[in-house]
Amino acid sequence: MLEPRSRPFPERSLPIGESIVEFHDFVRLTMVNKLAGLTEEQARTTPVATSPALSPLGLVKHLTAVFRQHIQIHIGGEDLPSLWRADDHDVEFRIGDDETVASVVAAFDEEWARSRATLARIDLDSSITAYGNPNTAGRLLVDVLQESARHLGHLDVVRELIDGSRGE
Repeated sequence: MLEPRSRPFPERSLPIGESIVEFHDFVRLTMVNKLAGLTEEQARTTPVATSPALSPLGLVKHLTAVFRQHIQIHIGGEDLPSLWRADDHDVEFRIGDDETVASVVAAFDEEWARSRATLARIDLDSSITAYGNPNTAGRLLVDVLQESARHLGHLDVVRELIDGSRGE
């Protein structure tokens, strides 16, 4: 089983750009900690009948795809394969037979490490185009933070439905 990780709260004195990146890390670590204590079977459980792909591992895998698409491809301009498919909006939520808590978390960690390196070289005020629309790197990064926090809330509820665990 996965052990909880230390997740320091971002320093209050950080400039806004650094604060956004540090809050991404805080939310990411909180997501990983929500998997701590779950068995492989529990981590794959989809307790919401109307959302049959929504599992703890699926939420983490989805955010791995979000980091790749928005931070690497759109903000960083990297030529990497997308982890999404236009014909299947749930593909990045589904857990393959060969995937485990350890492998999904390792992929999440690797994508975040790549994202941090990209963000370290990007001016958050720089203009980018995402989905054919003008944007700034920082504005899109805030969108990613919003999506990450929203999915952390989903993970809170899913985890509680699986084993009653509540809180951070």
